[in-house]
Amino acid sequence: MSAIEIRKVESRSDLRTFIEFHYDLYEGNEYDAPNLYTDEVNTLRKDKNAAFDFCEAEYFIAYKEGKVVGRVAAIINNSANEKWQRKAVRFGWIDFIDDIEVSRALFNAVEDYGRSKGMTEIIGPLGFTDMDPEGMLTAGFDQLGTQATIYNYPYYPKHMESLGGWEKDNDYVEYKLYVPEQIPEKYAKVAQMIQKRYNLHIKKIKKDEIFGENGYGQKIFEVINATFGHLYGYSTLTQRQIDQYVKMYLPMVDLSLVSLIEDWNTPDHKLIGVGITLPSLTRALQKCRKGRLFPFGWVHILRALKRHKTNIVDLLLVGILPEYRPKGANALLFYDLIPRYQKYGFEWGETHVEMETNEKVQGQWQYLERECHKRRRCYKKNIK
Repeated sequence: MSAIEIRKVESRSDLRTFIEFHYDLYEGNEYDAPNLYTDEVNTLRKDKNAAFDFCEAEYFIAYKEGKVVGRVAAIINNSANEKWQRKAVRFGWIDFIDDIEVSRALFNAVEDYGRSKGMTEIIGPLGFTDMDPEGMLTAGFDQLGTQATIYNYPYYPKHMESLGGWEKDNDYVEYKLYVPEQIPEKYAKVAQMIQKRYNLHIKKIKKDEIFGENGYGQKIFEVINATFGHLYGYSTLTQRQIDQYVKMYLPMVDLSLVSLIEDWNTPDHKLIGVGITLPSLTRALQKCRKGRLFPFGWVHILRALKRHKTNIVDLLLVGILPEYRPKGANALLFYDLIPRYQKYGFEWGETHVEMETNEKVQGQWQYLERECHKRRRCYKKNIK
């Protein structure tokens, strides 16, 4: 049996090897949604990702007979640990061939790193923050992945069971929502009622309204912090992170598929709800060789984003401030977005990951034909 060698990423060349292993392992896979190479670099490099203001990390590559056979990131989010009163090292960017000795060696490297930093448990898959993909796929391996989530082979969770010591920390579900031919009557009635009774209204933004201290980009992420702050493992986005995400992601979205809700009872028309959706980029990303936009990858991305050359829409971020949820404010988002989905020819939408216990979020979809088509898990293990 050949020994598994674990090497720490120490150079930019090593980081390139770390990133490109995923492209190699999933080459030709029809369900995986590979990230853009530049996005991976911007997330993993310590001089580019604002999350390193409160995170620390090391990356490890597994070799067997001189060939790359696995990778993993070991991450300590000090902000989340303080908030949730944990001493946890996270594992993320986990990929390996179907060899139990490879996965064992990778997790041992994360455990050793965690112990050296005084951590008592290992959890994951998780990224630096909730803006990174999380949760290992445990069901739905024959379903198309999304840019915002992890796709992995069916043998990954089997390794978790075989390695021993791992248990469930949190489970997620994802839904396929079919675009109706007509807006469900319930959504229409509630949307019309809350506009009159509560003076809540849809806001469609323009490019020149996104940036600046009081721009909608800032307001959107403030709502996200307030909406998702109570959820599993969440760490509040800092101002540096907000500035980074506004510049990275909002300029690329089709603003017709972004719907915001404002409370017109307030002098400044307070932003109270966010619905950020975008055409599925999965098929376009699969055509970008090793995640590169050049020479021709950008053409496929542009066709998906601007010309809507896909029948799928991704519900990237949907959030309503807690005090407005009982008023049915989410119905306003669907009332505005469903006709746009019909116009663009979208047949169904992909929800983002939802905690399996979050019945209030899942209740949003009750008036739509839906299918729970994926499940994923975050694991934990004691490493005292």
